[in-house]
Amino acid sequence: MEKIKLGKTDLKVGRINFGGNVFGWTLDEKQSFEILDAFVAGGFNFIDTANTYSWWVEGNVGGESEAIIGKWMNVRGNRDKMVIATKVGSANGEHGVDVSKAYILKSVDESLKRLQTDYIDLYYTHFDDGVTPVEETLSAYDEIIKAGKVRYIGASNISTVRLTESLDLAEKEGLPQYQTLQPLYNLVERSTYEKDYAPIVEKYELSVLSYFSLASGFLTGKYRSQDDAQKSVRGATAMKYLNDKGLNVLNALDQISSKHKCKPATIALAWLMAQPHVAAPIVSATNKNQLETLFAAPEVILDKEDLVLLSDASK
Repeated sequence: MEKIKLGKTDLKVGRINFGGNVFGWTLDEKQSFEILDAFVAGGFNFIDTANTYSWWVEGNVGGESEAIIGKWMNVRGNRDKMVIATKVGSANGEHGVDVSKAYILKSVDESLKRLQTDYIDLYYTHFDDGVTPVEETLSAYDEIIKAGKVRYIGASNISTVRLTESLDLAEKEGLPQYQTLQPLYNLVERSTYEKDYAPIVEKYELSVLSYFSLASGFLTGKYRSQDDAQKSVRGATAMKYLNDKGLNVLNALDQISSKHKCKPATIALAWLMAQPHVAAPIVSATNKNQLETLFAAPEVILDKEDLVLLSDASK
């Protein structure tokens, strides 16, 4: 299994980053263990979660995903073989977005406890409150890195101005520097990342770990009419892509997946992996058949004709 290095770190990961938002939401603990076992059996090692997953489910408060992952690693005894990413800063039903030092220091200990581990490999600013001085946020990360609680940091939903300010300040003051960026990026939502963030990624040599890599499932091809919205809990979200552009992308995916004898989702992920600096798209699965579709993506090599067809369809 090919591994790729993240940013200027020593973290080496398989090219699929499993999105753990499904744990404690669409998958219960037993089902989560089965998917995690199959993911690792496929040769992959990179799991993404957050301290607020999945607070939106009735009866949940947040942290359920971390707790399931932690219990699974403890039972399997495989913590040293995994690369675990989690996040801090996002809102839930009880508090707003917060990247203050006090909140980060409190939250990291709570995440470590749920994950049943002494360290987090990659710790993200999940959302930026836009108010806390970036120096305060980075100094909190500096403290927990020096304490051995976190190895490296990444950024997700943060403005280009604040991202650049953070990266420059880290260089100037010797504070921890973001090594990865987790943007919304896929075949039907390209412009914001490519226009605004890609130049920053290039300049600072960040690794990109895209979220909504399959556009809430739209790029699997299962949502082709309004009636298809009922097919899953994310169907309503996927409907916003059901327009001329979205259908053009699906047609291109159909052609190329037929050529390569695989599923449209596999091609959508292979396209992401072919983009500069994209290390491992974040994607979830709720059954082993879906996992096999994901596993196939790193093996697909898109040729120039494929890439041009997808680029033209998704402009």
